[in-house]
Amino acid sequence: MMNPNPITRLELSKVFSEDEAVINKKVPRELLLQVFSYLDVVSLCRCAQVSHYWHILALDGSNWQRIDLFNFQTDIEGRVVENIGRRCGGFLKQLSLRGCQSVNDAALVTFAEMCNNIEELNLNYCKNITDKTCTALSRHCPRLVRLNLESCNQIGDTSLKALSDGCPNLEWINVSWCENITQNGVDALAHGCPKLRGFVGKGLKALTDPALLSLAQYCKNLQHINLHGCSGVSDRGVVALGESCPHLRYLCLINCVHLSDTSLLVVAQNCIHLETLEVAECSLFTDNGFQALARTCHMLEKIDLEDCCLITDSTLSHLAAGCPRLEKLSLSHCELITDEGIRHLGVSACSTEHLSVLELDNCPLITDISLEHLLSCHNLQRIELYDCQLITRAGIKRLKNHLPNIKVHAYFAPQTPQPPEGRPTQRYCRCCILL
Repeated sequence: MMNPNPITRLELSKVFSEDEAVINKKVPRELLLQVFSYLDVVSLCRCAQVSHYWHILALDGSNWQRIDLFNFQTDIEGRVVENIGRRCGGFLKQLSLRGCQSVNDAALVTFAEMCNNIEELNLNYCKNITDKTCTALSRHCPRLVRLNLESCNQIGDTSLKALSDGCPNLEWINVSWCENITQNGVDALAHGCPKLRGFVGKGLKALTDPALLSLAQYCKNLQHINLHGCSGVSDRGVVALGESCPHLRYLCLINCVHLSDTSLLVVAQNCIHLETLEVAECSLFTDNGFQALARTCHMLEKIDLEDCCLITDSTLSHLAAGCPRLEKLSLSHCELITDEGIRHLGVSACSTEHLSVLELDNCPLITDISLEHLLSCHNLQRIELYDCQLITRAGIKRLKNHLPNIKVHAYFAPQTPQPPEGRPTQRYCRCCILL
């Protein structure tokens, strides 16, 4: 049956499209702006096409305080960034250009001049930018708090020196894989940015102990330090950080191969608020260092011990007793761990409430008995068992019967097919016989 009072598409569109529409008359401009402030970039652009009035409201700078263009990275060119700067001006507080490789220095120089109230800027993987961008930020953006320059491989010490001069409020910086950065740049940064709370420098091969000594001396409020792959650092630098930065909550030393228990002992003594520790491939660490951590760092939630090949069940017994909030533990390639160590975890305070991820791949001494010990870990969501040769399908089945929501990652090689009855087993393959 047809509607006796049909509303045509044209009439419906007029409700919203005309500048004199009811919604524009009844709803105050301030309220419409408030509604628009909750919309994302795509929604705002759609609203801007509704009418001339909505175009003005949607593109009002107050609605563009936070912009993330990662989903449009392949389309973003320099002129887009320049237009954003002119449109938003001093309203813009956060901008992410992560992955926008077409953006260059010229665009960001213009942006810095226009948006001098910017607080958070993500330039991750913007490979075309150089030290000129950071120089412009230093001159025009004194309120900058967070800056991500990861994989901007043309960035060097000049950038860090510029930021130290013009961005005294900087609290967090990521310069991972910026291989031109050396201890000189980090030293300048530490001098000029005493409010620094987070330093991420993954893959900085040229980084050595003097850089860490500067961070320790001038940035005593550091809470987040990531030195993944900084193979040039030694106990001297990490000891300085541990002694001077008692507020540390996150510490990543993955593949810092020269470190010994000396570093862990100092961190254990001074950084009692530590929540995450990642020390994979630090093969010189032993039970002594981790026992000290377990005695004092009771807030630990995530620990990565992959390839710490010297640790034994003693480390697990101390972690089980001293770290009741433990949520994620990686023991991959810790070949001395046995069922007895897992038993300590199974009866610990963390097991029943918090432990959610346990990685045991390539632990050759682990058997189904370990899985029995984990039956009380009701919050366990994922367990890694790759290349645990003594684990059986039956053991995994019993575990999943008790913990039906758990994800078990394991691999069992296919069985060799049996030869047909009455035919002798062929010792060599056919090609070998022919040869």
